Amino acid sequence: MHAIKRTVLVTGASSGIGRAIARNLLDQGHHVIGLSRDRTRFSRPMANFSPVRMDLSRLPELPQKLRELAQAFPDIDAVVFSAGRGQFGSVEEFSYEQIEALMALNFTSQAFLTRALLPSLKRKARGDLIFIGSEAALKGSRKGAVYCASKFAMRGFTQALREECGRSHVRVCLINPGMVKTEFFEQLAFEPGDEASNYLLPEDVAETVAYVLNARGEIVIDEINLNPMNKVVKFKK
Repeated sequence: MHAIKRTVLVTGASSGIGRAIARNLLDQGHHVIGLSRDRTRFSRPMANFSPVRMDLSRLPELPQKLRELAQAFPDIDAVVFSAGRGQFGSVEEFSYEQIEALMALNFTSQAFLTRALLPSLKRKARGDLIFIGSEAALKGSRKGAVYCASKFAMRGFTQALREECGRSHVRVCLINPGMVKTEFFEQLAFEPGDEASNYLLPEDVAETVAYVLNARGEIVIDEINLNPMNKVVKFKK
């Protein structure tokens, strides 16, 4: 039996996990709307792919831009929330503006996007909201107070949202990956170890998203934790 073809909005689609997810879904024949700050990362037109430029960190602009998005793509019946960034350090090393900015991108913008699209999704025969969380949503870690807070917030949001959507056909799933080998670590002081068992690949997360999306409509996959076989953190000199 062939999977039902969906219209999927993927945030953070120009790089890393989001790009792998978009590519995987396109390979399966779904229509993908790729949201990113930089449309130039999509160098050539592709069948079934619609790039959309939007900076999710600019919260005051989002309500209007999200209304326009919903009007332009009324067929959206699934959203994969993979936009976000990492910033680590003890709390006193963060400026007030940095705390606000990290929470805005990693959590508040996701809530805005959900708020904008949920009414339409609830009217459809089938809908999916798939959030890419983090192992940081499961346990606080040193120098991760603000980042962990943003991911804990997303986890609480999805748990409550799942209850709110229980009487509709909208399913809510949270995927919590451990360290994924992407450019996420380029600006950070640490990265996963060099062995293949020390990290996840973006494609691992993409395949998990596809599994959730294609699962039988009558089941809900609440939460999935993905980890490399051997966790090794390497600190850069």
